[in-house]
Amino acid sequence: MSHLDYYLKQFADNVRAAGGQVHFAADAEEACRIVLNIAQRKQARSIVKSKSMVSEEVHINQRLEQAGMEVVETDLGEYIIQLAKEAPSHIIIPAIHKNRAQIRDLFTAAGGRDLTTETKVLAGFARQQLRKKFMEADIGITGCNFGIAESGTVVLFTNEGNADMVTNLPRTHIVMMGMERVLPSFADLEVMANLLPRSATGQKLTTYMSLITGPRRTDEGDGAKELHIVILDNGRSQQLGHPQFQDVLHCIRCGACLNVCPVYRQVGGHAYGSVYPGPIGAVLTPLLHQGPEYQDLPFASSLCGACSEACPVKIPLHDMLVYLRHRSVRSGMAKPSERWAFRGYRTIFSKPGRYRLALSVGKWAQKPLVRSGHIESTLGPLAGWTKSRSAPALAERSFRERWQTLSNELKRGGDNTDGGRTP
Repeated sequence: MSHLDYYLKQFADNVRAAGGQVHFAADAEEACRIVLNIAQRKQARSIVKSKSMVSEEVHINQRLEQAGMEVVETDLGEYIIQLAKEAPSHIIIPAIHKNRAQIRDLFTAAGGRDLTTETKVLAGFARQQLRKKFMEADIGITGCNFGIAESGTVVLFTNEGNADMVTNLPRTHIVMMGMERVLPSFADLEVMANLLPRSATGQKLTTYMSLITGPRRTDEGDGAKELHIVILDNGRSQQLGHPQFQDVLHCIRCGACLNVCPVYRQVGGHAYGSVYPGPIGAVLTPLLHQGPEYQDLPFASSLCGACSEACPVKIPLHDMLVYLRHRSVRSGMAKPSERWAFRGYRTIFSKPGRYRLALSVGKWAQKPLVRSGHIESTLGPLAGWTKSRSAPALAERSFRERWQTLSNELKRGGDNTDGGRTP
């Protein structure tokens, strides 16, 4: 990242030397315009896609469909949620929220007959449907796991082989790539080829690793005749050199942080309202889209730190979440009631005497609501909380009081035995 400008230039120069074309897009709108212009120039009617988070980020499907083109996702998970007209709920497993019965119903509505919930039957239907689309496609669009600067090579990791169909059968191949996905050399790729699948799916190696250097040459039988690489900024360059947030550009999109996050596990990916869910989404989305829309995402975390522990490239996600919370509060996001609540909290907890007084008042105030050692409320703001959750009441005697009593008893016992020593 410290030399990203150098490696991006080297990558672009080597792509052009190999016969490919490179387009730099400052934002999502420019990226969509570039892809749309290429598709219209080719008079494309049918487009097949391999999984690409960048294409989801810029919403390229909607733009192409508005222009009258058919866009088909060929990754099995992406194909399922496209039929369901939903967004991905996981970076690696986009249809993780669907069960086999729901998938069967979607495939039946798409033209399947006598389908069961057997995995082989469902996968067989998808394979049959998608093969037709591969053969008819005018353009193939993929993402880019890594770009190798020393050779201008695009690297794709897949487990289904659909990316090879997308990159070889259509005459034109468009790669949508985040500007941070550059590796200096193939030696660096060797590290990532071991790291990414282990962190994403627990595999030692991914099933398919496709390396594409330029378009098809005259003596080759495979590959697209035209290769376009769209390199997207869309807020990424603003993190370069930032003391707190530059490390977010190290993300390899493995999804490990989602898999260990207790918040994601409870609410699912769609609750985040963004392309990138989970802890990485709670950090990355507000950075890429600065403004009020996603300011609340950093608060969708327990700050347990499990994401930072699981991250294979050691991004300090929990620290970044705290920095983003601080930035949101300073920008005026916090309501006056929240500000007064935290000021009261600070006032009470900063002095032991105030803390003890607050406990005494709380014990007295809770009495009308206590049932069997728990607070149960049918009125006011606590009603919704206590209806579905257990809210323990404050103890009659606090730990401090019990500890003081125990200390006094031990002291008295020590004064009466063995010359004042406590055994």
